[in-house]
Amino acid sequence: MRLYKLTAGTLLETDTEIFLGPELDWDQLLGREHLPKLLKSEAAHWEKISEKEAEQLKSEGLLAPMGNQEIWAAGVTYYRSRTARMEESKDAGGADFYDKVYVADRPELFFKATASRVSNPGETVNIRKDSTWDVPEPELTLLISPSGKVQGFTVGNDMSSRSIEGENPLYLPQAKVYQGCASVGPCILIQEEMLDDSTQIRLEILRNGKTEASGETTLAQMKRKPQELADWLFRANTFPIGCLMMTGTGIVPDNFTLQKGDLVKITIDGIGTLENKVGLI
Repeated sequence: MRLYKLTAGTLLETDTEIFLGPELDWDQLLGREHLPKLLKSEAAHWEKISEKEAEQLKSEGLLAPMGNQEIWAAGVTYYRSRTARMEESKDAGGADFYDKVYVADRPELFFKATASRVSNPGETVNIRKDSTWDVPEPELTLLISPSGKVQGFTVGNDMSSRSIEGENPLYLPQAKVYQGCASVGPCILIQEEMLDDSTQIRLEILRNGKTEASGETTLAQMKRKPQELADWLFRANTFPIGCLMMTGTGIVPDNFTLQKGDLVKITIDGIGTLENKVGLI
């Protein structure tokens, strides 16, 4: 089932029916265990609507499907990411770090965003004025319950300054964490089963209406499994209202940097497409 946060209300799509519900407290909602069972019970009291009505509601605007959950991220979980990070940091002498973390037992985990830094679907994500090389990072993003169990998935855009991180790996927080540094949506796919390894992630970047860069990968290219990453995040950490976790990118456009005005489209099979314009901050 897919759960959407509307500007006024909540939309739940199942395989056979669509339900319109009230505005919810998303801190409380995502802080619950066994969400699939909970939502099925709640939807029994919601209004059934048509697919046409649902599409109209979505076209009026969607909010990021979260409350005040923190967003964390994992890095260098794809071989393509390892290679790109080694290339961008070789002049700074940091290339070996990325090779070592790719093969290490402990993954790279870092804080990505508070809710106030997250852009809604269709709104603007930012690149930094003090950066010269910027990319979107298309990532499967996990919804993790307070007990550390993966119980949903969404599309994530981990905006990144490759020039700042490449200058020195210690600059990672500045390359990753700033206003408009992330977007998630358009919905959460609520299910406790893992996605199939054949699930595709696709990126398209449009500039003046034309495709400027694109790429695709599958979850089969991930070195680490989603629940494994969640387990590492929950070591010595607690999340009373749950959290979201970006799982790394396998798509890194070559010889490309974002510009203000670009349109970023990220699609994950079974979840949907997340679109954001690019701004400058």
